Amino acid sequence: MMMKKLAVFLLLLVLQVPGVAHGRCFCQVTGELDDCACDVETIDGFNNEKLFPKLQTLLESDYFRFYKVNLNKPCPFWTAGSHCGLRDCAVKPCSPNEVPVGIRSSPHHKYSAAANEEQLVECEKEKHLGAVDVSLSQETREALLDWSKHDDEGERFCVVDDEESPDSQYVDLLLNPERYTGYKGPEAWRIWNSIYEENCFKLFTIERPLIPDSYQGGSGSEARVFYSWLEGQCVEKRAFYRLISGLHASINVHLSAQYLLDDSWYQRKWGHNITEFRQRFDSDLTAGEGPKRLRNLYFLYLIELRALAKVLPFFKQLSFQLYTGRPEEDQKHKELLLDILQLARSFPLHFDETSLFAGDEKEAAKLKEDVRLAFLNISKIMDCVGCFKCRLWGKLQTQGLGTALKILFSERQIEALPQSRQRRPSFQLSRQEVVSLLNAFGRISTSIKELKTFRSLLAEER
Repeated sequence: MMMKKLAVFLLLLVLQVPGVAHGRCFCQVTGELDDCACDVETIDGFNNEKLFPKLQTLLESDYFRFYKVNLNKPCPFWTAGSHCGLRDCAVKPCSPNEVPVGIRSSPHHKYSAAANEEQLVECEKEKHLGAVDVSLSQETREALLDWSKHDDEGERFCVVDDEESPDSQYVDLLLNPERYTGYKGPEAWRIWNSIYEENCFKLFTIERPLIPDSYQGGSGSEARVFYSWLEGQCVEKRAFYRLISGLHASINVHLSAQYLLDDSWYQRKWGHNITEFRQRFDSDLTAGEGPKRLRNLYFLYLIELRALAKVLPFFKQLSFQLYTGRPEEDQKHKELLLDILQLARSFPLHFDETSLFAGDEKEAAKLKEDVRLAFLNISKIMDCVGCFKCRLWGKLQTQGLGTALKILFSERQIEALPQSRQRRPSFQLSRQEVVSLLNAFGRISTSIKELKTFRSLLAEER
């Protein structure tokens, strides 16, 4: 008991000494990133000055602000306790008339003559296939549909909610922003522990440096053993751990930047909580882990930025439309989307994904499948989150990262898209995947931007 009180006293003492807090959070968040040819400063300049403003404008458009999600799925791994009763954990779904009709209903027509021509080709092809299907038994046709669905599932790195389910509802992301809700404690830690301990290829005998639900980290020897083990792993497993750590860091930046600072009868004020940021990222308060997590956030940014650059040919197809039912706005937003993807492509120091899953073909294929299944499992864990607001953004961001991974490892299929008019496209993205991909990257882009603000706030305290 005395040791616990002493730990709390030391924590409060450290938090009251602001002069060196800036250095403790950011001293290591500079220079080149591990396993990359890129540096922190290049990312900061590119994101904050060029990409972030355009991306925010796009994400405010109707096509990207409405996300269909099932928040009522039961946890598949353990019996979850009661849902969070805090008012900030609640999510307000849209009523049908709030969602543009073009999003609610399937687009029965396209906007361009070229797209219409392509659709006619597809119709003719379907007629031909339909004629062939007459000779097939009902069982064979059902099997073919199952095979097609299985092929789609085999490409995915995450669970995609069934949009036809009565439990799936549209949510306006702008009216349900990601921010601090008060959801914490053993339940929240159980989510992250399950992710790190069971899905990041870590041996149970290797302990992570920071003890859950405690401001005291483990011993220095534990950290040395952990990072010695991590560096001994293949580049794919190192990258996987850093992606999860980066996602965790990004979420913590959002919660610190959108914190409930004042909750009185006349106002609710949200803003930057420097103390919360320090607790999550100060080197002294996280056993040296905080700055490492922030560097992993930059690594995650590079991975998702690379995916946006690679997927440009898919969005350039005439048949792809940001369909909401408002032709002029939809065309303007597609042009903005293509502008953002061209900008992503122009980034000078992209992550080289060809270094992943190289070597022996059979071993590489098995490793890729292991990574895919691990991330698929993590996406399922999001249905165990007790806070509905946290569950919403957790599902969206894991789906967005899963879609980015799907893109990175579908290079051949994407390259074949321009020649795929006369046959079933070899690469597809659902609207759900498109919306999650751009919004997930928007969250990471916002985190990088918020780090600039926290740097300034901490520097002002000197």
